[in-house]
Amino acid sequence: MKPEECRAICRIATYVHTAEESIALDLNRDPKIIISASGMMTGGRVLHHLKVYGTQDNNTIMITGFQAAGTRGARMLNHEPMIKIHGDEYPIRAQVEVLTNTSAHADYEEILIWLKHFEKAPQKVFITHGEPQASLALKEHIEKELGWDCVLPEYLQKIELKK
Repeated sequence: MKPEECRAICRIATYVHTAEESIALDLNRDPKIIISASGMMTGGRVLHHLKVYGTQDNNTIMITGFQAAGTRGARMLNHEPMIKIHGDEYPIRAQVEVLTNTSAHADYEEILIWLKHFEKAPQKVFITHGEPQASLALKEHIEKELGWDCVLPEYLQKIELKK
């Protein structure tokens, strides 16, 4: 894509900066695409949009990133029929889709490629982000393929590193 095409696409969008502008989106029920900040639908303006657009079957909610277990995003991906928002239950009638190739997080293969470029192995590798099963799998890959000491720290666990 040429730079001028990219700029033209960006000029098509209406950027919403304030809560008032966001509220106005929900008052106008014309078809639209709302692109929200990444997250798991745990808070923010997207909740107001979910109340309006998620309850209508002529809309689609496109989820583009990881959704941790128990979050609204994960429950919507599991096709739960009702979602609690601001203390009230709302039916999710919109079609819920996921784009799996838009995550900013590397998969285990990408992480291993990055780690293989280290000139010297670290004392320890700490895996502190991810679902437990995925974190354990990454730990096993790092230990098997690189032979490095890898830890899945527990909450408030203290580990002393050598100088």
